[in-house]
Amino acid sequence: MASSGYLQAAGLLLAVQLLCLGAADADQDTGTVIPAESRPCVDCHAFEFMQRALQDLKKTAFSLDARTETLVLRAERRALCDCMPTNSLR
Repeated sequence: MASSGYLQAAGLLLAVQLLCLGAADADQDTGTVIPAESRPCVDCHAFEFMQRALQDLKKTAFSLDARTETLVLRAERRALCDCMPTNSLR
């Protein structure tokens, strides 16, 4: 007799779980679904961000390289002018 009470309680719990699961599925269906083809993926955004960052780094590196070359040429010119007398430059 006691085991039939447990079976009834287990059956009742199973029925409640199924009802709750069905209600949860119904809540998910009510929202609008955007197709995967029309929404960009997170990896695509990350890739685009990294691509822009790399381009910015390349521009910065080129700018620094050009600036460094200019400064080195100035330093070499100063060193050359400092060690040579002004009469020999003409």
